[in-house]
Amino acid sequence: SKAALNMLIRNFALEMARTHPDSLIIGLHPGTVDSGLSQPFQSGLPDGQLTTPEDAAASLLGVIAHLTPAQSGRVFDFRGEEVPA
Repeated sequence: SKAALNMLIRNFALEMARTHPDSLIIGLHPGTVDSGLSQPFQSGLPDGQLTTPEDAAASLLGVIAHLTPAQSGRVFDFRGEEVPA
């Protein structure tokens, strides 16, 4: 479940911070990516909401590049906004 995954990320970040204070343990939400998994749901999407795997990866790398260890244990979307737990 989403709640279980969020708790795993949070708890793993706390554990890693003890021995690796510069670590960054986060969850990432790429948005709706054009893939076989999203194929059945794509017809109802508004224009511009579907992204390519390449663009999703580039967005997430940009998000990661701007995070610090103080933000470890959280989940972020492709815009760099924190996703509520």
